[in-house]
Amino acid sequence: MPMFVPGPVDVAPEVAQAQTRPMLPHRSPEFEALFHSCEQRARALFRTQYRVFLLAATGTAFQEACVRNLVTERILVVVNGAFGKRWAEVARTNGKETDVLEVEWGKGVRPEQVADALQRKRYDVLAVVHNETSTGVENPVRDIAAAAREVAPEIFICVDSVSGLGGTPLEMDAWGLDVVFTSSQKCLALPPGLALAGVSDRALDRAKEVPNRGWYLDFVRLEKHRLKDSTPATPAISLIYALDVQLDRIFQEGLENRWERHRRMAEMTRAWALEKGFDLFAEEGFRSQTVTTVVNTHGLDVAQLNAFLLERNMRIANGYGPLKGKTFRIAHMGEIQPQDLEALFRAMEAYMAA
Repeated sequence: MPMFVPGPVDVAPEVAQAQTRPMLPHRSPEFEALFHSCEQRARALFRTQYRVFLLAATGTAFQEACVRNLVTERILVVVNGAFGKRWAEVARTNGKETDVLEVEWGKGVRPEQVADALQRKRYDVLAVVHNETSTGVENPVRDIAAAAREVAPEIFICVDSVSGLGGTPLEMDAWGLDVVFTSSQKCLALPPGLALAGVSDRALDRAKEVPNRGWYLDFVRLEKHRLKDSTPATPAISLIYALDVQLDRIFQEGLENRWERHRRMAEMTRAWALEKGFDLFAEEGFRSQTVTTVVNTHGLDVAQLNAFLLERNMRIANGYGPLKGKTFRIAHMGEIQPQDLEALFRAMEAYMAA
């Protein structure tokens, strides 16, 4: 049975097996052909005509990359959960002037809140988390971006879609986003260790003008090597093998079909939680399609519940940070199927009835 945690998620056997292929020299024609194929197909995940950088890292690396490549004066970070908060910390520790638009955890960000903040001061970058793994809130990135462009047309819009991309609709080009990034171990259902980022021409041109971009996360350096179908430093070759197989699997299912499967599973989970007398932490209208944060109304001992579930080869996630014990999270991302959730609900009901 699968894990119902918001990453790392279960990996399909054939995807895991792909990692056992023999290694290749990363400057060889064989690897360059593989890299080129993966990068070209990955653009469809982001719905972009531009480029996708593949980096041996986690998504947080691209939080830092956005800061280092695009910010010269100041950045506005929207914070309504733990990963928005992390992005603000990343910006501050890189010495950037950082303002925070604070929104209560569990609440969705309104486009008018962002527009109001952008009217007060000039910013280089607007940073927003698409899907807050900590709270189960999905922010309306399309509407936020549209509102931001109206009042600050030159701003660079950067989106953390670590737990969203591949599981819920996101249209990088159509929504006017400059950078979108994700991690391998969430909705893409790959092992951890690979970060992917769609970067627009506009963002790349901006990076060329920004000093002190660093080395490993420099968009300009990454682009120079991407054009040679490679990376500046040794790539995670085994994970690229896995990505190659998983991209085929995702597009065989169909990206829109994958979004729809996640949407249906989110609805199933919410309905079950409410039927059993729990509350939902995320505000209605802003609830994630990939992870549901349930208010622990019945005061369950989540550690004991997980011990019970582990005997049945299942696992859920406790609440994140200050929400630990007060909430628990049921992830329905990656390779999870509706019948898997039904089995989980039966097991949880058995625990509560004991």
